[in-house]
Amino acid sequence: MQRPASPSDPAQPQSATLIGSVQRAMRLLECVAGHEHGAPAKQLARETGLALPTAYHLLRTLVHEGYLRRDKGFFFLGEAAERLSSSGAQQKRRSAVVDTLAHWRDAIGAPVYYAMYRDGEIEVMCVADSPSTPAVEEWADFRETGHAHAVGQCLLFQLDENARRDHLDRYPLQTLTPYTVRDSHTLLRRLERTRRMEPLVERQEYALGAVCAAIPITVGTTAATVAISLPVHQADRLLPAARRLQAEVGRHLGSLAIAISI
Repeated sequence: MQRPASPSDPAQPQSATLIGSVQRAMRLLECVAGHEHGAPAKQLARETGLALPTAYHLLRTLVHEGYLRRDKGFFFLGEAAERLSSSGAQQKRRSAVVDTLAHWRDAIGAPVYYAMYRDGEIEVMCVADSPSTPAVEEWADFRETGHAHAVGQCLLFQLDENARRDHLDRYPLQTLTPYTVRDSHTLLRRLERTRRMEPLVERQEYALGAVCAAIPITVGTTAATVAISLPVHQADRLLPAARRLQAEVGRHLGSLAIAISI
């Protein structure tokens, strides 16, 4: 005697485990999304191949949950569906940035960092590394040690004088290695002498055995940066690699500018 197939039984047809009402509701949502100026229930039922009573029931449920809204007999996407769409678009943009950083990592042969200065804080948004090109270990909080690493120095460089001093007042300089800049006056002078499109370079200031370079990216009033790091025995590669990164950033600035707005 054969036993009944369970939901997890591989021999059971896949369609038997699907929930028909969810499938029908998703078809209605997709159909509504295809009508910029809305559509009535009868048209939606016809286009999705649903019986009119079934379509009415699902449409009422979707309106109640906020995924659709009804206006003068026409159905439109509701706020809940628009939030899903917005979140999906953000994830797509983030994924594009991740893919871009991974491409640069492989092309340059170094880990790539993407960071922003937001709400008075240094935020590392994404790091693309690999076993053969490992990132610098965050052994001291990046947010509190911006004076010591190229990412933080590059972001501080893009701020005005008052914002720089405010940041350094909130996060006083710490001596992390024998090479770390010792006082805020020296750091501020270094930033003031840096030319606008020049990569900011630090050598073993944050972590012994690592050298880093960061490229400034300013979109409107938002400061961002893309950076690379290398082991100190490859220090002679740092500036050529940074120049190559700078050229790549120039070619992809549009997509990075969109990501900055996320």
